[in-house]
Amino acid sequence: MTTFPDGFLWGAATAPHQIEGNNVNSDFWAAEGAMPGMERSGDACDSYHRYAEDMRLLADAGLTSYRFGIEWARIEPEPGLISRAELAHYRRMIDTALELGLTPVVTLHHFTNPRWFAAEGGWMGERAVDRFRFYAETVTGILDGVPWVCTMNEPNMLAIMTMMARLAASGQQWQSPTVDEGQRPVLPSPDPAIGRRLVEAHHAVRDVVRERTGAKVGWTIANQALVARPGGEERLREIRYEREDLYLDGSKGDDFVGVQSYSSMWVNENGIEPHPVHPDNTLVGTAYRPDALALAVRHTWERTGGTSILVTENGMATDDDSRRIAYTTAALEGLASTVTDGVDVRGYLHWSLLDNYEWGHWAPTFGLIAVDRETFVRTPKPSLAWLGSVARRNGL
Repeated sequence: MTTFPDGFLWGAATAPHQIEGNNVNSDFWAAEGAMPGMERSGDACDSYHRYAEDMRLLADAGLTSYRFGIEWARIEPEPGLISRAELAHYRRMIDTALELGLTPVVTLHHFTNPRWFAAEGGWMGERAVDRFRFYAETVTGILDGVPWVCTMNEPNMLAIMTMMARLAASGQQWQSPTVDEGQRPVLPSPDPAIGRRLVEAHHAVRDVVRERTGAKVGWTIANQALVARPGGEERLREIRYEREDLYLDGSKGDDFVGVQSYSSMWVNENGIEPHPVHPDNTLVGTAYRPDALALAVRHTWERTGGTSILVTENGMATDDDSRRIAYTTAALEGLASTVTDGVDVRGYLHWSLLDNYEWGHWAPTFGLIAVDRETFVRTPKPSLAWLGSVARRNGL
């Protein structure tokens, strides 16, 4: 039997815009109504009202942690205008998790921004860092008892989304950053100027969280587990810096870094190789590569100089739940090998708890729980009970 360290967190993750529904004050909601090629999030999974049911299903299965986000666009619908009712809502979510024995891992920013923030220039606006700091100062007042705080989700993907939103605004069709629709071979590398601004914002908010709470604080990185072909080593270093290492360097000094990995890609002397169409590909077009998690964890550990790691996302888009279990089993076997080799891994949070809105698309299903989009009835999949049994044993 493969075991994990005592106190290891076992859980699942979600993002507010993808599950809550009717996030009408966010820039992504506005984009859904304006950009060709995007499906609407609408009511999403109605988790804004059904969060207690979702958490109870997670806890009853035997899992011990839940990562969820606070939606800035709800907290501050206009600059400086704070919704006390929304603060109370998210505090109730924290209390519900604690009452159910779930360790809350709270994300302050998961891709979406208030509309007014986007109108000011978004993350490249003159007041962006100050705006984000004010929001964080406001939210820390409800974080009592929260032991883990992520300032931002995948800033490297957020930088790409910022670039793609500009293109879409000029009339080009929206292309999801997470769903390969066969229209592009490889996502563009994020603009380092945007990346440096996001690192600045992360550090500012990291300091606020440390000053005002007792939580461990870090952020989560989209880890692409890139691997060089012979002759592609130098190109790999260049690409990986723009796509990942700039942000991992920004994690140095954090209490932890969130690793988020799904698949892997090859890099040759010309760049990233487009992954070919294959029957084993996932519903978002990526390769079936459960070994990517261990690759990502090892690179993160090395690049950050030994920062503690929390796997904040790992999973597979598939409509075959037996493949989800097989993928996750192999990913956890690889993760266990990193622990054996001395990497400080604190937990594993599966993506995702629910089948949800995948940034412009409804078809890809990542969830441990299916959701009927008409009735919102939740139906746990076998993978939920399976992962719960892993959590109870604390191992495979």
